Amino acid sequence: MVAVIVDKTVEMTDAEQHASFTWVLNNLRFTKSKTTLYKNTNDYFGFFPMKDEKFRLKGLERFSTPMLDKLSNDADLVYYTDTYGVYRKDWYKKRKAIGAGKIYGGLSEQDIQLLTMMKAKHKLIISEFNTIGTPTSDEIRGDFENLFGLKWSGWIGRYFSSLDTVNNPDLPQWIIDNYKKSNNGKWPFHRQGIVYINTDEKMIVLEQGNELTSALPYIYATDSIQKKYGIPAKTAYGYWFEVMKYDPSINEPIATFKLDVNAAGKEILKKNNLPVSFPAILVHRNADYKFYYFSGNFCDNPISMKSSYFRGIGVLNRLFYPSGELDNPRKFFWNFYNPLLTEIVSDYYQSLQKEK
Repeated sequence: MVAVIVDKTVEMTDAEQHASFTWVLNNLRFTKSKTTLYKNTNDYFGFFPMKDEKFRLKGLERFSTPMLDKLSNDADLVYYTDTYGVYRKDWYKKRKAIGAGKIYGGLSEQDIQLLTMMKAKHKLIISEFNTIGTPTSDEIRGDFENLFGLKWSGWIGRYFSSLDTVNNPDLPQWIIDNYKKSNNGKWPFHRQGIVYINTDEKMIVLEQGNELTSALPYIYATDSIQKKYGIPAKTAYGYWFEVMKYDPSINEPIATFKLDVNAAGKEILKKNNLPVSFPAILVHRNADYKFYYFSGNFCDNPISMKSSYFRGIGVLNRLFYPSGELDNPRKFFWNFYNPLLTEIVSDYYQSLQKEK
């Protein structure tokens, strides 16, 4: 089964940003040719890091319309895992004064062309967090939104296990700096919390004990969805997410993010037109094409590709994974992402076999 994977944000040679999906393909024994399994570091379109701050660009931007049409004929599915891209200030660690502009990133006209062709040919389309966020242009974003019946609110957010600048080295400095600009140079947070960022750089910080009863966001699934996709009723999620709006006549949410806010938190969200709950997974309602949208950065998990070659390992890890560390991305992979994508891809493969 031929999968087109698009990842424009690969800064490390292990290509972790889309490793989770490649893991699922290999574990299910799906191959890109008759005998060759997918290789995480090679079988995708996007940014390819090399040694000594060198890189290659192998995106769809180099494809003509006939080439894209051929690709859409050959491919069975397409998965857009990340289009944020790579920026000079992040890539060039050894050299200074090289500017802060984008090297590569954002959804392109060629991406929209391929997605339009895949939709017209009833192929499986999966996309997730930041497919149409920064730095995608408003025009291209609008094309995607019109194509699939959803709309980005302009807000992204992330849970942090600590908002203390001393105790949490993973707290991005740009978040702290941007907040201080509009708040008299102060960053008065120390506990767990959620940071929201808008496209206009407006920021909201919700802290446990002040605006949040419990800081960690959860994904909730209905009984029927739990049974169909093999996912839990309630799953902790501790990474990036976005607030998406959708046309209910076209798409439906099959899993939902919910924040545990108190009265003060509800008031802040209301003032900024932000909901307490919002879609985690949107799916197209009808049979004319197959489309999933994940509102979280679901595919980016630190998973070992070597383990993908062992049958049944997913079941074992779900049974024996420690109950602690609720926001652990490995736990999210074994309990949520792996069973979800295994069902989506397996079910789609069976539908292809029936058509033959």
